[in-house]
Formats: sequence, C-alpha cells, structure tokens
Amino acid sequence: MRAAPREVFAAWTERFDAWFAQAGTVAMTAEAGRPWFFYNRDEWGRHPHYGRFLEVVVDELVEMTWLTGDGEAVGTEGAETVLRIELAPAGDGTEVRLTHSGFTSEASRDAHAENWPLALEILEAALVD
Repeated sequence: MRAAPREVFAAWTERFDAWFAQAGTVAMTAEAGRPWFFYNRDEWGRHPHYGRFLEVVVDELVEMTWLTGDGEAVGTEGAETVLRIELAPAGDGTEVRLTHSGFTSEASRDAHAENWPLALEILEAALVD
C-alpha cells in the first residue's frame, strides 16, 4: 500500500469508519482481549461485524476474531473466524499480509477471499486521498 505502516495500522484500529464501517457505529479499543463492533457501510447492506482483539503490535500486527452476519448462511455464518493483518515497511509504503482463517464452510471462505481484495483497494484509496 502507498501509505506508511502507522497509517495502515490506524485504519485497522482507530479509523475503521474511514473505509469499511458506517460512521457512528464503531466501538473499538485496540487492546488484546477487548471486544469490538461495527456495521459495515450502509451502501453494502447493513451487516453487523464483531469480535475481540487477540494481539496488537503497534504499526506491525492486528489479530482479531471476526464474526459477520446474523448466524444465517451469510458472512461467517456465526463462526468466530480469525483475521490477521501483518504490516511491514516496503519502500515508501507498507506490505500488507492479510490472513483470514477458521471458516466452517467453503462458501463463506470463498466469499471472504473474493471480498478482501476489494476491501483492501478501498482502504488504499482512503489512505492516499
């Protein structure tokens, strides 16, 4: 990404509503063990997202549980998945490695594999604008 690690880290821990969450819906304190919640942007359909932080290393790592949807056959289908975002300096920007694991169905896994690259494009656009 064409942004410094500190900017990418802040987007995942303090400014989710600048790129992914609907403004005014985020409850988040980036500390291991702390819960978080938000609704994604309204134009994508209103879906709750929630979990807890597992590990946080400033400007380097965010690992959290990730639950989406309402327990139906959408989102993570009620499963507590794990999202890991690793950040490393790369020239004037940041190399981002996103790993999402723990899905209970191929359909849920495949949907997230398809959507995460789009979300990361939106994140980068928000960071460089």
